[in-house]
Order: sequence, then structure tokens, then C-alpha cells
Amino acid sequence: MEVLIILIIALIVDLIISDPDWIPHPVVLIGGLISTLEKYLLKNEDSPQRAKIKGAILVVIVLGLSYYLSYLVVVLSGQLNNYFALMLKIFLLSLTLALKGLIDAGQEVYSALKASDLKLAREKVNQIVGRDCSQSSKQEVIRAVLETLAENTSDGILAPAFYYLIGGLPLAVTYKAVNTMDSMLGYKNDRYLNFGFTAARTDDFFNYIPARLTAILMSAAAFLLHYDFRGALKTVFNDAQKHPSPNAGYPEAAAAGALSLRFGGINYYHGQKSFRAYIGQQNKKFELADILKLNMLIYFTVGLFFISAAAIFVLI
Repeated sequence: MEVLIILIIALIVDLIISDPDWIPHPVVLIGGLISTLEKYLLKNEDSPQRAKIKGAILVVIVLGLSYYLSYLVVVLSGQLNNYFALMLKIFLLSLTLALKGLIDAGQEVYSALKASDLKLAREKVNQIVGRDCSQSSKQEVIRAVLETLAENTSDGILAPAFYYLIGGLPLAVTYKAVNTMDSMLGYKNDRYLNFGFTAARTDDFFNYIPARLTAILMSAAAFLLHYDFRGALKTVFNDAQKHPSPNAGYPEAAAAGALSLRFGGINYYHGQKSFRAYIGQQNKKFELADILKLNMLIYFTVGLFFISAAAIFVLI
């Protein structure tokens, strides 16, 4: 039960201070390591097989260092002072969680649209999505922010919390390394198709359980909030696997069904038009209030995660 209490406190810290500018964020440090390794490992003349091997080497190095160094921090701080070690653990754990950052990102887009500043809303949403929204309509901007908020409920909150509960701070930090590698290397283009192969597959493996857990909890949260609970479950079962990612479709499907919306459609990446399979039913148009509704759904989903974890700890 102690680990759960520490996690709850860490989440509260995240909600209060989020990611302070005065300390280097672990993701930034991990990203710097990935960029350095990529620079030394990946060469233009590499064959596809050689690029895959080098990409696998990068994954092993990044995961090994992420786990070992965070484990070392826990051990060494504990030798100095138990109270200091506890505070450090809580603070570092809070940096692996992104509840406040996620909600704030959606709120910034909401505020821009409420002020009828579509240009600013496009700029804000471009900061949190991989697609190009510079020419998107208001409806498309709302869809983009809803899709990324739903997906990141798993990636940014429940997944690191899940791995902390089963493996402590080192595993939570390792998960963030996995997620960062995928965001930097997991592209299906000429440069990263082979070099990023292992990074992408590792991310798929680590997110398999959290994504599906998020979908279940989000559907339950929809019931508590009197959203479309049946629609959430139906969309998860019918449409989640239509997403290009083997995992991202699950929280997106739950959110789409709960809000009676249809995600997917035409997106633009680097000027190229791309169609993503539809998820959910188009029961209504996207509305500005949907961002606030999804924010509430996220809060309830996170709350249910902690309640479920507490119940499991009591039972075992």
C-alpha cells in the first residue's frame, strides 16, 4: 500500500507544479541520449538489416541506462537519508506523470477556440500532435486535440503509473524511455523504418496492457459521468483495432464512444494527405464543450485507476 500512497502524492505534486523549468526533465535527458546514440550509430550507407541491428543496440543501451541510473538514484539517496530518498522518489515519479500537462494542453486549445482565435488554436494543437494542423478547420482542431488527449491518458498517465506499481521508480522511468524512443524513432519513413523498428515494437509491447486497461477504465468513467457508456464499450470492441497503432486505438475508441463522436479521417503529415480509419459513430458534430467533457473523463479514469489499484492491494 505504501507504493500506492507514494504514487498518489506524486500525482498531487504533478498537479501542483507539473514540470518545473528549473530542473532538467528526465525525458529531455533521455531524448538527448537517444539523439547522441543515433548520431554515432546510424549511417546513410547502412543496409536495412544493419540499421535494424543498430536500432536494437540503441534500445538496449537506452533502456539499460534508464533503469540502472534511476535504480542507482533510489539506492544512493536511501543511503544518505530516508526522508530525502522518499521526497526525491516522489518528485522524480511526479515527472513521469503528465496529468496536469495533458489537461493544460487541451485547455489552451479550448481557450483559443473560445476566443475565436483559430490561428492560435492551430499553433497550440500543433505542439501536441504529430500531424500538421496549420490549415485545419475548427472541427478538425477539436478532433485532433480530443484524439491526442485520449491516447495520452494511457501513454502519459496510466502507463507510467502502472509500471511504477509493478516495478518501482526505475521501471516507470524505463517506460518513459520506451515512450520517448518511439516518439523520436518510431516513424515509417526511409530514415527510421529499420533503425526505429525495435523502438516501435518495444513501445507496442510496453503499452499493450496499459492501453486496454485505460479503455476499460475510461468506459467505466463514462458510466459514472452519464456519458455514452454503451457506445464506449461498443466502439472499443468494434473499432479499436482499426487504428494504425496496435494500442492507441483503445483509449481513442473509448473516448470517441463515450462522447458519441467519430475519430479518424483525413490528416496531413509533412504536406502529405493521409486517411485514418474511422473510430466511432458520427452521432454529432465536434463541439468546443467536448474538450471539457474529455478532461472530466480523464480525471474520472485516473481516479478509477487508483481505486482499482487500492482494491487490488487490499485483496493481496
